[in-house]
Amino acid sequence: MLKILFSPSEGKHSGGDETQKDIFGALNAREEILHKYNEIVLSGNEEAIKKLFGFKKFSECEPYICDLFHSPLMSAIERYRGVAYDYLNFTELSNAAKKYLKENTIIFSNLYGPLLGGDPIANYKVKQSNTIGDIAPDKFYKERFSYQLDLYLSSHEVLDLRAGYYDKFYKNRQAFTSLKFLKNGKTVSHWAKAYRGIVLKEIAKNNIQSLDEFMKLEIDTLSVHEIKIIKNKTEIIYNIVE
Repeated sequence: MLKILFSPSEGKHSGGDETQKDIFGALNAREEILHKYNEIVLSGNEEAIKKLFGFKKFSECEPYICDLFHSPLMSAIERYRGVAYDYLNFTELSNAAKKYLKENTIIFSNLYGPLLGGDPIANYKVKQSNTIGDIAPDKFYKERFSYQLDLYLSSHEVLDLRAGYYDKFYKNRQAFTSLKFLKNGKTVSHWAKAYRGIVLKEIAKNNIQSLDEFMKLEIDTLSVHEIKIIKNKTEIIYNIVE
């Protein structure tokens, strides 16, 4: 089965009506960092809260000031909003495609660490690269989840659609495939988020089960330019054509 590694987004949808359940790796493995986050958010220390969230004005923080453990829950794949998630357009997908994404996408959260797309999480705010108190999320989760992810992914094929920053949370040790996007011969950065969302959407819509099936998938506006194999990484380089 194909598993897709994906990035989170700074933006979140509020609300949610999911019920609590064990999430990938179990909540108790995250207990220290989640309690530290909650402690800061409920502390009333405006400067510490602004720093954690990455906001300049305390009024911007207010929507996120709530008890993490008594907040509405929403599946991770639905919680995030941003460029990649806008182009994924989860709400417009079929039930089968939604189920596929919830079961086969692994999202690397700046608070929760690695999550299956269907794992229920609260609304939260942690600016990328920020520490949570004295805890660095990338180091915290790399130390605690790398072995578990190695075991979990060992029986699957892996397509890594994460932004490079999230290599800090988990480094692929087995064979994996990644994508690169070119426009007019130059690597795109901001728009790479959009195309990662488009690719993930097409994978889900077509119920792609393997990398072989993915290689045969035709995606509008993308054409394969080159395929490079470096050690355990296969990099597919796409041209964006309009």
